[in-house]
Amino acid sequence: YGNDFDCPKVVTDVKTAELIKHASNAFLASKISFINMVSNLCEELGIDVTTVSRGIGLDHRIGSHFLDAGLGFGGSCLPKDLKAFVKIAEEHQVDFSLLQAVERINEDRVGRLLRKIDQALWVVRGKTIGVLGAAFKPDTGDIRDAPSLQVLARLKEAGAVLSVYDPKGAQNLQKIHPPQANFRYAASPYEAATEAHALVILTEWEEFRSLDLARVRSLMCTPIIVDGRNLFAPAEMTRKGFEYHTLGRGGATIPNPQLEILSVS
Repeated sequence: YGNDFDCPKVVTDVKTAELIKHASNAFLASKISFINMVSNLCEELGIDVTTVSRGIGLDHRIGSHFLDAGLGFGGSCLPKDLKAFVKIAEEHQVDFSLLQAVERINEDRVGRLLRKIDQALWVVRGKTIGVLGAAFKPDTGDIRDAPSLQVLARLKEAGAVLSVYDPKGAQNLQKIHPPQANFRYAASPYEAATEAHALVILTEWEEFRSLDLARVRSLMCTPIIVDGRNLFAPAEMTRKGFEYHTLGRGGATIPNPQLEILSVS
């Protein structure tokens, strides 16, 4: 998420053009926060938010873009333009509480994911956590305002041992978190999963969707995945023997113990 909005060339007034850009990106941010708000309710009701998203997206007035529930938006455009738009409104005493709520909902996503990691592991300190993704969206190395930055900082502070893989964003991340004993950089998703007590997905890279899940499971200490981008079908993950935690798709799916015995033998 976070592609900038290109103002029409017919607009010659700089201030008008700036307002169009802010309004466009604020609207896209609002769609993301809206579906994330809905995902919180879906989770309580035991409904899969991806089903709701698909249904909403069929309405041509709404469309399916920017309706993927998950960890929220980041990047150099959406957060910056949203804040700027709210600031302009405040300076002119215009009520922009709707967009303030959009910001708040987005900020809450990190805490929600971290609570799921805590619930899955019980104790984070000393546990090895493989992390897939650092960039704010796939197909870029940009980590500016990426939700991953908060997740990684909080896990590191909590005493986790992190093994991070991102195909393009790792180099930029190393400027913030240089390699050290408790913050390693993996050369592949499989290396990140090796001996991990949990695997956390923070960016929806296509590479992650096509992982050999049987191989991933065989490499991990415990087959726990906390997916901040809802990449996989919960039923499939259960069949593969994973404890699978998602955002907005009901409670965690727990693997069949008999399946685990069969897969080990």
